[in-house]
Amino acid sequence: MDRMWDVAIVGAGPAGSAAALRAAQLRPRLRVLLLDRAGFPRDKPCGDGIAAHGRDELALLGVPALIDDYRPTPRLTVVSPGGVRVSAEAGRPNHVVPRRVFDARLVDAAGARGVEVRRHRVRDLVFDGSGVLIDGELRARTVVAADGAGSVVRRLIGLAAAAEKHTAIAVRGYADVPEEDDVQLIAMQKAGWPAYAWSFPIGDGTANIGFGMLLPQLRAAGAPGRQVLHGRLAALLPDRRPRDLRAHHLPLSTGRPTPGAGRVLLAGDAAGLINPLTGEGIYYALLSGRLAAEAAVESPDDPLTLYRSKLRRALGRHLRTTDVLARLAQSPGFIDAAIATAAHRKEVFDLLVEVGLGAGTVPAPLALAVGMRWLRGSLRAGR
Repeated sequence: MDRMWDVAIVGAGPAGSAAALRAAQLRPRLRVLLLDRAGFPRDKPCGDGIAAHGRDELALLGVPALIDDYRPTPRLTVVSPGGVRVSAEAGRPNHVVPRRVFDARLVDAAGARGVEVRRHRVRDLVFDGSGVLIDGELRARTVVAADGAGSVVRRLIGLAAAAEKHTAIAVRGYADVPEEDDVQLIAMQKAGWPAYAWSFPIGDGTANIGFGMLLPQLRAAGAPGRQVLHGRLAALLPDRRPRDLRAHHLPLSTGRPTPGAGRVLLAGDAAGLINPLTGEGIYYALLSGRLAAEAAVESPDDPLTLYRSKLRRALGRHLRTTDVLARLAQSPGFIDAAIATAAHRKEVFDLLVEVGLGAGTVPAPLALAVGMRWLRGSLRAGR
């Protein structure tokens, strides 16, 4: 058996690698172990979008230039369920980097910082006095579970997966687009709402494209899931011929579990940290991984208490905001009103980007403005 690791991280995606990078950054002599069942590089179905907020996290982790060779996508176009369109330049540009590239670079950066990276599939976990025993052979003072939507570690510590009503499903592929395309597109669909397709250009003549909807709405569609997802993607993006289509589940933050138990901390998708309005998860992953590492380093005897406090300070108001907005967004008319308001007021567009891709909140005057537009639209529709 290895001697005690200070931090063992299960899952080497953005959340796990961020935890490894931060732990080694704060305490270079710390014994940090990063485990993943896959070898890298490897593909991961995802929208591949990295918002400016994710770039901020990369800078905090000491790898600010990690994706500098990828062209930014400065413009964003959103089409609401009712056909309202807004297109504007984001306050700060976003990037689109395939996860095969992004994740491998993060793992390499962690290894270069002294983190030990091992290929290992976790099957068993036991609380062991002053630490945690993994598969009877690895002991760690703190474990960060960053092993994705179907987290094995979350199950092993007795926390349930997100309920279906808090779970989305999406299909992702790649398509050829004009090399000069630099506009991220989100095209929403009223049928089976909430549902939308996306096209995020990478900058090399290809784009990440996909379609997602809530799992209960997919089950209610009355057709095989593959047929529904692939068919609606083709209908919403008829000029893009997809390849490498893969489906994946998204546990939304509206159903997030307790962020851990004892010396085990959940981060990223394993913690249900996916924005329910946009499906964005990379920023949450980088942030929560960083905060989990900070808690493990700063409070090794009780990391969960500190981790919960850090999450609350960083995301508490924002998550409460998205919880409320996700309920309101069950009405496509509310989204029509929000997009219509954004089409006339750039500051509203920027705020919606902050809420959908970062940690933004909605001030009361804006909520009132959108609510009044929604009410007027509802009254006109009822005549």
